[in-house]
Amino acid sequence: MTAPERIGKYEVRRLLGAGATSSVYLAWDPFHRREVAVKQLEPGFFRNPRRGHLFRQLFLNEAALVGKLVHPHIVQIYDAAVNEEGAYVVMEYVPGGTLEPLTHEGGLAAFERVIEIVFKCTRALDHAFRKGVTHRDIKPANILLSAPEGSDIRISDFGAALQGASDSTQIANLGSPAYMSPQQVREMPLDHRTDIYSLGVVMYQLLTGHLPFETDNRYNLVYRITSEVPPPVAGYRPDIPEALGAIVRRAMEKDIDRRYQSWAEFSHDLTLAFRNCAIEPDRKALSETRKFQFLRGIAFFREFTDAELWETIGFARWSRIQPGTVIFKEGESGDHFCFLAEGEAQVKRNGALLGVFTPGDCFGEIALFSAGKGVRSASVEATTATRLITIRGGALERASDACRMRFYKAFLEVLATRLSLTSSRIANLGV
Repeated sequence: MTAPERIGKYEVRRLLGAGATSSVYLAWDPFHRREVAVKQLEPGFFRNPRRGHLFRQLFLNEAALVGKLVHPHIVQIYDAAVNEEGAYVVMEYVPGGTLEPLTHEGGLAAFERVIEIVFKCTRALDHAFRKGVTHRDIKPANILLSAPEGSDIRISDFGAALQGASDSTQIANLGSPAYMSPQQVREMPLDHRTDIYSLGVVMYQLLTGHLPFETDNRYNLVYRITSEVPPPVAGYRPDIPEALGAIVRRAMEKDIDRRYQSWAEFSHDLTLAFRNCAIEPDRKALSETRKFQFLRGIAFFREFTDAELWETIGFARWSRIQPGTVIFKEGESGDHFCFLAEGEAQVKRNGALLGVFTPGDCFGEIALFSAGKGVRSASVEATTATRLITIRGGALERASDACRMRFYKAFLEVLATRLSLTSSRIANLGV
């Protein structure tokens, strides 16, 4: 296939892949000076007498999402053009390929990596759900890796998505049959729980290298999806922890009311799998999933969006320190602040104990805003083995405006709380 030189204003570099109806090209956006992926419908498909309307609706669906789903684990759609002759959609270029190589025996990923990938999918699909979008075609081919060996993902291809309650977007007979929920193969009304089922099938395949129902006959496949219980994942791999088998079973419940009812429930159980099943090989290292869940549980971060939490994880430094380590020393300068993730630390001034920090507490931020060039007003010393989250002032300055403003607002709330506690103590002393 000969690639065109240009698609719209985009300079085509090479073909990335081709399907029955469209081709995807790596291209250059000269205005924003970045590489992009351009999916172009093959010429003339809109004029197809049988399925032209369907192809047009698929591209209109994706075009409607330009700038709408902004999340670190969803492929960003930058631009789109749809006319009578054809159509193209311009997307973020994700170079690591799809999940498909990880779904075959011999290429299976470690349990930790599987959970990381599925967890990020749940957060991305929860974001889409909150924007009124149900994907309807979750499968390994539509989940992209930022790097072949990593676990950072982007969900792509929202052409089949339901958007809000509009009947015009509810196109029948779309999706990949092996990943469809019982409700979808029966063409029943759908909501986000059909995506929960489909992601359960993806997780099943990532753990075992097999689909839960394997058959070449579509009618037999539909019957099995609606009527049969899939083989337990442990039947393929006895070393799969029971907690992961339980997650897959619940995500793939045929009865929609027994399935996970929210993405938050799905995410929560994935997090517990780390904690309760001893599947994390390095106990001294935290996965990004656990970091995300930890930050989500801290009051300081309660108003941060998912995207802002992932951004924070990207520039924060996590470390372990031993008892007796001085984290801050009174009178010294510093350009960073910290959160306590685990353990305890004492705060002292002139040798006198002022208080104790426990997990979730923030400290050291005042030095970033004081007129004293970041001089510490007190010492902080670890009294137990401690896990510390450190954020440099420079890193915060380079963060997005939205993330930085969220930090500043949270700092004000911390300061107000401390002033209130100080006033109460003074009042109790009768001063």
